[in-house]
Amino acid sequence: MHATIVLLPGDGIGPEIVAQGKRVLEVIAKRTGHSFEMPEHAIGGNAIDSCGDPLPEETLNACRKSNAVLLGAVGGPKWDDPTAKTRPEAGLLRIRKELGLFANLRPTKTWDELLDASPLKREIVAGTDILFVRELTGGIYFGESGRRPHPSGEEAWNVMIYSTGEIERVVRVAADAARKRRGKLTMVDKANVLEASRLWRQVAERVVRTEYPDLQYNVVLVDSMAMHLISKPREFDVVVTENLFGDILTDEASMLPGSLGLLPSASIGASGPGLFEPIHGSAPDIAGKNIANPLATILAAAMMLRYSMSMNAEADAIEEAVSRVLKAGHRTKDIAGTGTSISTTEMGDFVVGML
Repeated sequence: MHATIVLLPGDGIGPEIVAQGKRVLEVIAKRTGHSFEMPEHAIGGNAIDSCGDPLPEETLNACRKSNAVLLGAVGGPKWDDPTAKTRPEAGLLRIRKELGLFANLRPTKTWDELLDASPLKREIVAGTDILFVRELTGGIYFGESGRRPHPSGEEAWNVMIYSTGEIERVVRVAADAARKRRGKLTMVDKANVLEASRLWRQVAERVVRTEYPDLQYNVVLVDSMAMHLISKPREFDVVVTENLFGDILTDEASMLPGSLGLLPSASIGASGPGLFEPIHGSAPDIAGKNIANPLATILAAAMMLRYSMSMNAEADAIEEAVSRVLKAGHRTKDIAGTGTSISTTEMGDFVVGML
């Protein structure tokens, strides 16, 4: 297969970790006879610096024509001025919207070799394997917002808005994933307070009961879910929820394995290229030091091969290589504890070597 994979290194540690993901993809192509064309384009803060736009049209057009997109990270203190006309994160929100990437898939899995890195007890987190499916292009992040005068100064508002169709399509993505996993689907809402959540509950119930009667389905309020993730994370298989709740819960769940450096994500739509990235952000405090953990980006590359190109065997090979590297005891600083740590490049070397 010939595929075009657009690389968006972005800001902070993005260029360092995407470079290791690219190396792994090059090895996969060489081993299997595939041909990957991997042009790089600007996004985020570096794009603001170069052309004043966090998502230049050249970048967006390249992504639209590609098979898939591998992103590093965007943002950093350099672009944090709240009075700025635009910020790096605006580029990320726009690319999701422009590519129709309405479902964010974020696997949260613990590794036996790293259970002691988790802030929770080993007996609580061992065996955790959750796939979060977060609605990505609707809700309060994309609803009407603004400010207006108030006797005390100002008041601000944001509108959470969802349609039946937006809910149906993301619930189907989650239900299809549950069928391929352990057959359990949990929908998270706040239907005791929010009208938008009441629509979520009504639509999700209808879709699952009529189209996926084979699934074990339940509903949990978002505040209860926040507690359950800490007390009994093993009970969950696939979890689907709206944009704001998904943003918060997936960040909470990311601490279960003990490091953000091990968690990839995929943003997909009904058709066209998907966007694949680590969840850890740009980490500007360690940028340029060659100490960032590239494994989340490498695992995001595996998700890309699986979801955008149906290369399941190739994705399996990458995930197995990462597992073997961890079993061999190789650790970057974020997961080394008091032990010896290796660099970003060295971790890439070991994964490439295993492949």
